[in-house]
Amino acid sequence: MLLSLVLYLIAFVFIWFGSGLIVSSTSRFSDKLRLSSFAFSFIFLGLLTSVPEFSVGLQAVAENDPEIFAGNLIGGIPVLFLIIIPALAIFGRGVSLKHELENNTLLITLGVILAPSIVVLDRRVSSIEGILLVILYLILIFTIERKNGIFDNGNSKLFSVKSYSYKDILKVLLGIGIVFISSNIIVDKTVYFADILNISAFYVGLIAVSLGTNIPEMSIAIRSVIEGKKDVAMGDYLGSAAANTLLFGIFTILNKGEVLTVNNFMITFVFVLTALSLFYFFSKTNNYISIRNGFFMILIYIVFVVLEFTL
Repeated sequence: MLLSLVLYLIAFVFIWFGSGLIVSSTSRFSDKLRLSSFAFSFIFLGLLTSVPEFSVGLQAVAENDPEIFAGNLIGGIPVLFLIIIPALAIFGRGVSLKHELENNTLLITLGVILAPSIVVLDRRVSSIEGILLVILYLILIFTIERKNGIFDNGNSKLFSVKSYSYKDILKVLLGIGIVFISSNIIVDKTVYFADILNISAFYVGLIAVSLGTNIPEMSIAIRSVIEGKKDVAMGDYLGSAAANTLLFGIFTILNKGEVLTVNNFMITFVFVLTALSLFYFFSKTNNYISIRNGFFMILIYIVFVVLEFTL
């Protein structure tokens, strides 16, 4: 068991390293292409920082353990909105919730992020609901792109090979490879520990795996604090959370629908809804999260974890 635990922790370390390669290289692409940092982060960086979730999901479907990807993708929402963003506020002495979304678009975005939790409420996720989740994400991307015009003729550099560094492309590919191998170990050991501890794989994915697969987002937060940036573009966080909806839909389709075995999912749903509601409230009031707000939000996450394992 000790060896399995060591391998488990090493796998998360390698995900940190691999995701760091992906994030740093794609950030340079954004600078070279001179695109809207928010839109680029939302669409491209949001997807690329979701590579760990994608890899874990594929492994979970292959191992016929869909509860892992369900718990991981849904658990990633509280991690993003109640851990990562608040931690950035605490260590960065407050954080500006900088984004380029109008009120209606922000509400749509949060609605898309909430969608997987809604379809899980009845404990059954069908293939039809999986297709619906994919469509919702595509509509959201179309809305974001239409406003920012990423694929307009003026951004022809986006499709030019010369705009990209081969070195950075190799780093992205290497990072993806490392993440995939590490994710394979994580899924295997998650099932192993869930069996030993007699805990549903859903809850292991909800807490442990969701923290590990959001390492790319954590690395972005840490880098911004180290570099002394008090304001952070929220594109990656919102984009990554929205990408979870896309992945949930894809894996549900691949798994041909799945009946979940969790009885008290309502607790999880309430905390996911709370996390998104707090983000919306802070965005619409003073567009800022203070240090005190950050501690309060992390306290909510701690309560969430305690209730998940005690009720």
